[in-house]
Amino acid sequence: MAWKKKYQCGECGYEAEVYEGLGLFRQHITAVSCPDCKTIQQLVVGGIIADVAPSFGSEAGRLCLNCGSDRIRPWDKRTCPKCHGKMVFTGEQEFWT
Repeated sequence: MAWKKKYQCGECGYEAEVYEGLGLFRQHITAVSCPDCKTIQQLVVGGIIADVAPSFGSEAGRLCLNCGSDRIRPWDKRTCPKCHGKMVFTGEQEFWT
């Protein structure tokens, strides 16, 4: 089961949706923050896809899906990538079971 969680920055209003839990094919989605394009991106990691494409087995060596930067880092679920203000949880919904 997985959930889509929404966050919003209290200072600049930036919004992000992140996914938690396991997907249909045992993959999980990791939220990463990119300092170059100042966004939060979702990376599919593990599961059946990693059995076929080993590069999907971890976050190591992955690039930002928005700008191609190699400087992405796991997002701490607190810091806004745009202004470094505080992101607050605003709600969730079940995404798949």
